[in-house]
Parts: sequence; structure tokens; C-alpha cells
Amino acid sequence: MKRIAIIFILFSFSVSAQYTDINIVKEVKVKNKGVVVSAHPLASEAGAKILRMGGNAYDAIIATQYALAVVYPQAGNIGGGGFLVGVKSNGETFTIDYRETAPKKATRDMYLDKTGKVNTDLSQNGRLAVGIPGSVAGFFATLKHGKLPMEKIIQPAIDIAEKGFAITEQEANLLNSHKVNFQKHNQTSTVFVKNTPWKAGDLLVQKELAETLKLIQKSGAKGFYEGKTAELLVSEMKKGNGIITPEDLKNYKVAERKALEFDYKGNHIVSMPLPSSGGILLAQMLRMSSYENLEKYQQNSTQAVQIMTEAERRAFADRAEYMGDPDFIQDKTSYLISDEYLKSRWKSFSFNKATPSSEVGKIIKQPKESTETTHISVIDKDGNAAAVTTTLNGLYGSKVVVSGAGFFLNNEMDDFSVKPGVPNMFGAVGGEANSIQPNKRMLSSMTPTIVLKDQRPYMIVGTPGGTTIPTSVYQSIVDVIDFKLNANISVNAPKFHHQWLPETVAFEKNFPETTIKELEKLGYKAEKWGQIGRTEMILIDDNGNIHAVADGRGDDSVAVE
Repeated sequence: MKRIAIIFILFSFSVSAQYTDINIVKEVKVKNKGVVVSAHPLASEAGAKILRMGGNAYDAIIATQYALAVVYPQAGNIGGGGFLVGVKSNGETFTIDYRETAPKKATRDMYLDKTGKVNTDLSQNGRLAVGIPGSVAGFFATLKHGKLPMEKIIQPAIDIAEKGFAITEQEANLLNSHKVNFQKHNQTSTVFVKNTPWKAGDLLVQKELAETLKLIQKSGAKGFYEGKTAELLVSEMKKGNGIITPEDLKNYKVAERKALEFDYKGNHIVSMPLPSSGGILLAQMLRMSSYENLEKYQQNSTQAVQIMTEAERRAFADRAEYMGDPDFIQDKTSYLISDEYLKSRWKSFSFNKATPSSEVGKIIKQPKESTETTHISVIDKDGNAAAVTTTLNGLYGSKVVVSGAGFFLNNEMDDFSVKPGVPNMFGAVGGEANSIQPNKRMLSSMTPTIVLKDQRPYMIVGTPGGTTIPTSVYQSIVDVIDFKLNANISVNAPKFHHQWLPETVAFEKNFPETTIKELEKLGYKAEKWGQIGRTEMILIDDNGNIHAVADGRGDDSVAVE
């Protein structure tokens, strides 16, 4: 009988070689060991296995991402992209940007009809929605920071793809709910569709994906961007209206960027710069809320939520107007996070009422950004830390599986402003700074972040959730630093979110009602959401004790070296 167990506190565990007995570990407390936290127990275990083989945090985070491409196909990927923030044990900080880019044939108005109206179905579903995948190139760019060869690091993912693994109830429900989309957007059958409904404990075997991973294992990045896999991907494009060419794939390059770094109350924050808006938003929100001595209040109290909501409102208004790919726009980061600018932004704050969004930004319709992303936090026994957020954009991306290669392609083109001022699928506004251009990277909200105390990693944190990512990371940092809460409470306490437009503040369904009612009296419009994000957090105290927590909102899990 196949068994899926949930274990809330565990110090060590094992996963059977058949991948049918799966332990979901929500929390661990260890010392002098490496720890991996991700959205799936088998992916976390793949990373931990690489640590046991002598790999470091960067080897482990590559292995975890490959495994997520197998066991978490709704967001884990080799057909998408992501961002890595790293802090080495010697204090060196670095980032790797392997965000997708627009194909060479992409045009500013490619999703508009003859009347100028946006066809969001084209930007969100099918082959025209696909940006050039960056993940595999990102894994190889990460490799130079590791210790092991890619042939070893990729092997756990190959094993799981070949042998299959037992899916959880959540995964079964997702596959069933997207069956019609899979059939609509794929001309050949895929392993993600079967005649009878998926149920918990069913084995998902992915032989084609295993062969694709073996090509990467044998030929390196060329095993994906050239040769058979590239041919299959381009062939898939030609089955519809896709525009990615062999040259697009061959010419894809990662960008290694200087981390966005700033101080907050005696801590040093290391986060992602543009084209992720996450680091800028985080710096803006933390600095603005610090003007009100946030630590005086309690987590999720009326005053704390009001301060934080107003910081979020002002930051997201700036996101819409100023942020995009720094290779294509004037990068105003240093100005946007300066005290001079933020203090002027904060002058309109009042405890007596909600600030109308029209007073803090030019009102344009907000594009939406998919909430279906995934995050990994890792630290090894030597103190190397890594935070990665990676995505296909929407659930299962474009819903297109590369026939013969077995992996989903992203629908990341929808993260551009498909028509500046028109919303994309999940609601953040975009302007000219994020308009479509060939080879350009689309703006993101992903916020992989590492917090340092006394020049050593103190917190490694991130989450999926589209535009809710920066606000959830913000809340996580404030919970720990300002409100002195532990990792478990910080991760699992009910969250809220505001993004300038729409005007409403979203609250998780279990959020304190008293706070919501008091905010409504001040003019805030409340909305209830089922859940916000799935935060993966590692905290390391002054004595080297590691407290790692996987979010209780999903099947997320911790694994130990």
C-alpha cells in the first residue's frame, strides 16, 4: 500500500527507493548539518542527498530544482526560469538571473487584435505565450559555485522521473482540474492525462522527461539548447503559433548581477535586483514602515497592518511606473530606495484613514502575475546559503508539453505589459518600462532573500505567489526582526496583501476579524482569499542552531543532510 505521511517535527528521515513512501516534514531543528526546504518532499530529499555526497548549498539547490521539474510540474521546471541569490561562507554575495527572455520575433503589439484590443488568451495559453527558457542555463551558471559535477547532481531527478513517484491528493486534484487544458493545447497524448481521474497514491512516471534529463547529463547545457531537445521544442512551436527559433535557444544567456543589498535594523538584507521588482519593493516597504517604529506593535494588529499596507501601496505604485529589464530602461533603483525619496513618499501616511491609491500613483489598470511559482531555501554545514525562486508563470505554464521531451513550457510572456496599462492574468499594473521587446526579460515579483546578522546568514526566505511574493517576504522579515516571532509562527500565521491596484486589501480566511473590521472603519476595502503564498524559511541563531520550516499551506517539506 502506498503511504504519504505528514510529520510536523522530525530530526531525520528517509524516502524509499521506490518513491511511494513519502514523508512530508514541516519543521526541523538541527545543528552542524545542511538543510533544504522546498515545495515537495522528494525534491528536498534530492537536495539533501547531494549534500550527503559532499556537495555544497549550490549543488543542492541545482539538484532540488531538477527534482522539482519532475515532482512539481505545475511550477518546478526546465521550461521556465528563475532567480538565485547566494551568500558564500566567505561573505561573498552574488545573484544569477535566468529569467526567460522574449524571442527575437516578439513585437510590442503581438497580443493585440486589429482594433487594438488585448487577446490575453494568446499571452497566457499555448505556444505564443512561451518565453525562451532560462532554467537549464541557470543551473549551469550555478555549477561554478558548487563542488560536484552536473552528472551526479542531476541523477536523483532522472531516477524519480524513470521510476515514478506517488502523487499527493493536492497534485491529483490539480492534474484532474487541468485535464481539459492539457488536451486542448497538446496534439499528442501526455503522461499528465489519463482516462480515469488521478487519485492520491497514483504513480506518475515520466520516461520522456528522464531521457531529456539524460541528454543534459551527457551533453551539458547544449543537451537542452541545441540538438534533439532544441529540435523538439522548435517543432512544438511550429504546431501552433509559437515563435521560438533554434537561434533563440542557442543564444540564450544568463545574467549575473550585483545583489541588491541594504541594511534594516542591524541586519543586512541581500535580495534580487531588476528585472525582479522584489528586492526594490522589499527595501521600500521595510524602510517606509521603519519610519513608524513598527516594532512597537503586534503582528497582525490594526496599526501594524495599516502601516505595512500603506508601505505596500506606495511601493507597488512605483513598480508599475518605473520597473522593468535594466538592460532596456533607466534603472532608478538607488533613487527609489533612498531615504530622501521614501520619506517624501511617506508624508501622506495617516493613522486616521486609508490613503487613496490615486494619490500615490498614476491610475492605470493593473496586470496580474501568476501565483504559481516555487521557492527553495538551502544552507549547508559550512554556512553557504542559497535562495531560489523559479516559475513557469501560470499553473503548468502555457499548458504545452514538448512532445517527445516531456516537460511543460512557460507562459511567461504574459508577465510583460502586453498592452501598457492593461492587466495581465493576476493583477499588477505595468507601463512602458515593461513593454515587450525582443531579447528583453519580463518584470517579475520573485524575491529570493538572505538576511545576514554579523556577516553570517541569519534568515533564508522566499515564497511563490506572484505579486504577493514581495509582501509575504516583507511580512516574514518583519515577523522575525520586529515582532520577535519564531520561524514556525512567521511562516504559518495568516497573511495579508495589498498592491496599490486594485484598491482592496486581501486577507487570508483565518486572519483576525477584529483587525479587518477596524481597518474597514478607516476606509480600507477588505477581501478574503483562501491562501497567500507558501513560504520556505530557514533561521540560524547566534549559536549556529538551525530552525527550518516548510509552509503548512501545501505539501512543502524540509530535508536534512
